Amino acid sequence: MKKTKITLLAATLLMGGSLLAACSSDSDTSASSSSETAASTATTESTDDVVSTASISDQTSVIETALSADGNWIVAVTDDMTFDADVTVDGEFHDKGDDASDIYRKFALYSQDEDRNVTAEYTVTVPKLVVNSENFNIVHGVIKGDIEVNANGFVLNGAKVEGNVTFTSQEFQDSATLDEDGASVTGDVTVSE
Repeated sequence: MKKTKITLLAATLLMGGSLLAACSSDSDTSASSSSETAASTATTESTDDVVSTASISDQTSVIETALSADGNWIVAVTDDMTFDADVTVDGEFHDKGDDASDIYRKFALYSQDEDRNVTAEYTVTVPKLVVNSENFNIVHGVIKGDIEVNANGFVLNGAKVEGNVTFTSQEFQDSATLDEDGASVTGDVTVSE
């Protein structure tokens, strides 16, 4: 029974591989290897472990866990979602989940076709998104709510923020990029120190 569940999860992850590729930017050349790695992981870990490491979802509880220190380097939503409480992005992660790679974390608010054309963008409504992870990159879509940044390297890449962005130090603001690929902030951008 357990082996059947694991096999079913592996098949589901393989079918979702195109979504993982969707979360890849043009500079990410190994997006398909991410889906292969996820499928491989699903076949070797217990069902509970596979479910707890899911990073692609339309459920707020899954996304909140995926953004925590126990989550993944890449987190993708598959629909609009609303959080009733603040959400914290925590932990140190590396590009493609490889500890030898640069520190990097991606929050994908979009889907795309096999040619990497964005086909849909999603809105995440949250009172406040608290960013404690270094090099956190929000790609496409909309964040409706405020963002507090407590780490270096924050990036908005084609994303829109309908709210304020507050940096807790000038260093964090100086290291941020808020206008990549047409990104914008409708509220105030400030430093609170």
